[in-house]
Amino acid sequence: MKAIKQIIDVENNTFSVVLPKDFTAKRVEVIILPSNPEDDIPQWQQEESERRYNEYLQNPEIAILNEDFIKKLDVL
Repeated sequence: MKAIKQIIDVENNTFSVVLPKDFTAKRVEVIILPSNPEDDIPQWQQEESERRYNEYLQNPEIAILNEDFIKKLDVL
């Protein structure tokens, strides 16, 4: 099954979806959910990201390079 996910702006209570040329289904199921970018990230995760960012601003020396982080993961 090929699924397509798009965030589309609604204007005058309507919207349109342009399907890729290789989409060949003759019948589709449409589920409409309101989308708010702030809702895509859980509140706890937003708060944790902000906490870590502020901690980094206070102590930039705590940052590690991506390669060092990957090496630590490989050890686990």
